[in-house]
Amino acid sequence: MATNPLNADAFDLETKISEWKNFLAQRAVINAQDIDELEDHLRGQIEHLGNSGLDDDEAFLIAVKRVGDIESVSREYAEVHSGRLWRNLVLAPQETGANWFNLELIVVLMLAVGAAIAFKLPAAFGVVFEDPSTPLYAHNLPLFCLPFLALYFVWKRQLGKQGIVILAGIVTVLALAMNGFPFEPQGSTEILAILHLPIVMWFAVGVMYSGDWWCTQSRRMDFIRFSGEFVIYYVLMALGGGVLTAFTIGMFSFIGFDVEWFAQEWILPAGAMGAIIVAGWLVESKQAAIENMAPVLTRVFTPLFTLLLVAFLVTMLATGKGFDVQRDVLIGLDLLLILVLGLVLYAVSSRDPGEPTGYFDVLLLALIISALLVDVLALLAIAGRIFDMGYTPNRVAALGENLILLVSLSGYAWHYVRFLRHESGFNSIERWQTNYIPVYAIWAAIVVFAFPPLFGFA
Repeated sequence: MATNPLNADAFDLETKISEWKNFLAQRAVINAQDIDELEDHLRGQIEHLGNSGLDDDEAFLIAVKRVGDIESVSREYAEVHSGRLWRNLVLAPQETGANWFNLELIVVLMLAVGAAIAFKLPAAFGVVFEDPSTPLYAHNLPLFCLPFLALYFVWKRQLGKQGIVILAGIVTVLALAMNGFPFEPQGSTEILAILHLPIVMWFAVGVMYSGDWWCTQSRRMDFIRFSGEFVIYYVLMALGGGVLTAFTIGMFSFIGFDVEWFAQEWILPAGAMGAIIVAGWLVESKQAAIENMAPVLTRVFTPLFTLLLVAFLVTMLATGKGFDVQRDVLIGLDLLLILVLGLVLYAVSSRDPGEPTGYFDVLLLALIISALLVDVLALLAIAGRIFDMGYTPNRVAALGENLILLVSLSGYAWHYVRFLRHESGFNSIERWQTNYIPVYAIWAAIVVFAFPPLFGFA
C-alpha cells in the first residue's frame, strides 16, 4: 500500500501530488481518467489558495481536504460506477506493457504449484496422509504451504536474499523441532505443538508481509486486515473447490469412471495447499475492490457473540455450574475466546480512527468485557485444577494462553473506556493492538519449542 501523502515530512508539491495520485489509484473503482479529473480539481484549489497567500504545503493540505478524503471519494465513485467494481473482481490485463504477460500471476501460480508438490512429495516415499503411525503431515502441515505464501511477499516486497535467508532459517528451525523431538504418539505436547505451529508460521508470514521487518505500526495493522480478508477468501475458494470436485466426480460417474480416489488424493489436498497462495495474492491484489467484506461480517457477528457470552455468563451464575476443565473443553473454550479476540482485532483495524464514537464502540466494549469475565472464570477453574491435581502440559498451556488473553482483553477494555470517555484517541487502541501481537507468536513459539522438553515429550 502506498504511503499516505498527508503523513509525509519533507515537502515538494509535484512529489506530493504524484504520491496522492498513486494512493488514489489503488481504489479499484477509480480509473486513470477519474484521477486526471480529480488532479485538475486539486491543482485548481492549490492555485486558488496560493493566490490567497498560502504556502505550497498549506495549500496542498487544504486542497486535499476540499477534494475529499480518499475513502469518501472512493465510496462516491463506487455508487456512480458500480460496474467498475465488479469488473475489477476478475483478472484484468495490465494497463502497460504486454497484456498477455502478468509476471506476478506467473509467480503466484508457480508458488501455488510448489506448495501442492511439497504436500504430495512425501507420498513418493510411501508416506500416507491418513496413516497415524507416520505423523509427518500432522507435524508439518503449515510448513507445506505457508512458507510459499511468505516467499510471495519476499518477492512482492523486494526483501531480496535477506528475506529468503530469514524465511529459510525460520522454516528450518520449525521443521527440525517438529520432526526431531521424540514426541510420545498422540501425547499432549505433540498435540499442543501441532496446534501452535500455525500461529508461529503465520507471524513469520506477517513479518514478510510488512516489508519492513514488522517495524511500522501501519504495516502491522495492514496485516491484521489482510488476515481477516484472507480467511474470507480462502473459505469462499474452499466452498467453490468443494462444489467443483463434487461435480467432477458426478460427471465422470455418468460415463462409468470412478475418479473419487483421484479427487481425494490429488485434487482436494493439492488444491487446498495451492489455494493458500492464491487467496493471499487475491487479497493483496484486489483488496481495494472488496476490502469491506470482513468489516461487514465483523459488524454482523459482534452482537451475536456478545449475546452468546452474556447468555453463557448468566446461565453459569444462575445454575452455579463451573467449567469442566478437560483438554477438549479447554481447547474449545480457548478457541471461542480466540475467535472473539479475532473479531475485536478486525473491528479495531477496520475502524476509521477519525470517526466519532458510536453504538458499535459500546457494543464492542460489551463484547470485550464479557470475554474478559469468561476468561477470568476459566482462569480460576484452571488454577483450581492445577492446585488440586498438579501440572500437565494442557493445563499449563491453557493457563498461559488465558493469562495472555486476560492481559490483551484488559488492555482493550482500558483503552476503549478511555476512548469512549474522550480521555484518549483511537490511536491508543491501535497501538495497544499492534504492539501486543508479537506476544501471541512468542507464546506459541514457547509451546512449540519449550513445552516438549520441559514435560518430557509426554
